[in-house]
Amino acid sequence: MDDKGGFPHYMLKEIFDQPQGLRATIEPRVSVEDGLVRLDEVRIIADELCALRRINIVASGTSRHAGMAGQYMIQELVNLPVDVDYASEFEYRNPLIGKHELTIVITQSGETADTTAAQRLARSRGSRTIAISNVVDSTIAREADGVLYTHAGPEISIASTKAFTAQLAMLYLFAVYLGQVRGKLSKEQVRVHTRELLEMPAKVANVLQSAPDCERLARRYNAVQDFLFLGRAIHYPVAMDGALKLKEVSYIHAEGYPTGEAKHGPNALIDETLPVVIIATCDCNDAGSVLRYEKNVANIKSFKQQSGRVMAIASEGDEVVCKLADHTVFVPQASELLSPILEIVPLQLFAYYMAVAKGLDVDRPRNLVKSVTRE
Repeated sequence: MDDKGGFPHYMLKEIFDQPQGLRATIEPRVSVEDGLVRLDEVRIIADELCALRRINIVASGTSRHAGMAGQYMIQELVNLPVDVDYASEFEYRNPLIGKHELTIVITQSGETADTTAAQRLARSRGSRTIAISNVVDSTIAREADGVLYTHAGPEISIASTKAFTAQLAMLYLFAVYLGQVRGKLSKEQVRVHTRELLEMPAKVANVLQSAPDCERLARRYNAVQDFLFLGRAIHYPVAMDGALKLKEVSYIHAEGYPTGEAKHGPNALIDETLPVVIIATCDCNDAGSVLRYEKNVANIKSFKQQSGRVMAIASEGDEVVCKLADHTVFVPQASELLSPILEIVPLQLFAYYMAVAKGLDVDRPRNLVKSVTRE
């Protein structure tokens, strides 16, 4: 039975599944009218959440990139320190964790060996744990103090797409919930944040209309062997995941870097042979975002002086970036903390069409499995 829904590959179907996955993950958990986020699945009492001194996020691959974005969300909305670790490296740094700390483990399958081991280590040292998983009753969910299920639906393609955006939404929900419990966010602030989050499915549907543009870009660049993806602050994890998607499905070497680090090495590589993909969106209501945007514009000008080819992800209506970059894909205006949900979509589409142009097995890239259950 073909359950691809008329799409040629599961990966493309799952990219287009994202509006529904986001709605299913977000809508049952928020009440704009009451100014509340309800996460009964957390199963940790308010007193313990109020006593937290630090949060640790542990994950691998795309889930770790979601965790990196979650770090920005929680620190901004809750003002609580957050560390992010590779699950495979967690035990080797002798993590100094214990009581009054929370460890969030993120895995689409709930069976990732490294992440399960990290969770067990955190629990053995007295840390409470919360799992974010897309699979009900998985190992990691059963062993956690609380579990937050994403409702992205089954993800068949090895390259994770819809699970990633659902994880981002869930981390944002948790950040707002924690800010609510700890008294950092008023009811009106919760209303604003939840209202913006509820707009994300429709905005993602809007971004999906850029698929033909992404396909044209893939045909233009499919002979290129190296890419550099750049992003600042919460957009850096998006650059990381955009590079990972391209590597996974098209076998093209790609690196994700913080934009500001380009001058500390990667700049030497930028010329007419190395395309640069830069996340250059702007939340005009956020002073920090505006400052980062101005720096991004200066960076694009510099790359063009080096004969670099620039592909930009920009906010709708941005004529400045459009004139500077060789190619621009626009996403709807969004708040700084939620824009990664939109920015990753054209990068997923670009990776998909690059692999298709090469005639590769998009859903089953060589040497990879969907769930890494052995180290």
